[in-house]
Amino acid sequence: MANNPKKIRFAPNGAIYIAPAPVQGGTGGTVPPIDLGSTQTAPTGYTAVGYVDEAGVTLTPALQTQPVNAWQSAVPVLYNVQSASFSVKATLQETNELTTELFWGSEWVETSTGSGVFKLDLSSNPDLREISLVVDWNQDAIRYRCVIPRAMISDRGAIQLNRTENGKYELTIEAMDFDGSLGYVLTNDDITDTP
Repeated sequence: MANNPKKIRFAPNGAIYIAPAPVQGGTGGTVPPIDLGSTQTAPTGYTAVGYVDEAGVTLTPALQTQPVNAWQSAVPVLYNVQSASFSVKATLQETNELTTELFWGSEWVETSTGSGVFKLDLSSNPDLREISLVVDWNQDAIRYRCVIPRAMISDRGAIQLNRTENGKYELTIEAMDFDGSLGYVLTNDDITDTP
């Protein structure tokens, strides 16, 4: 196969969308998208998190294997899968209800009706909220969509309060099993050999 600079891809545009996790093995709840949708509209049931830090989004599929050794060979004869994972890391820049609730792991509640003052309780025994995640990115008309039907926030970075830089919410989100799948990627890119 010859080198082709037209096959080099960038991700100058994109968005992250969040929804409640779908009901596993049941009906109802969020339905993960199975198409590329529109670059201007969130998938049905999902909400955009807004601006993301200029570093973008990091998608990390990982696989841990264990070698199977045999008496008759000095090298492994097989590898066995020990674990699989898929993580998404991004630093959100907008301070809004969704981003702050994701970061703090709690929901805003008005202190008293009509007061306009809201409180977010930081529990010493927090509930871990399951979410569904969609990451879209595109270069002109070439579009990609990564869908993680069921996920959980596994790590949060520190918030730096600073006079010259905006507040940011760094999140690492880990995919969880959903009917035998961690998620899937959709594209209209002409990268396959199908006629």
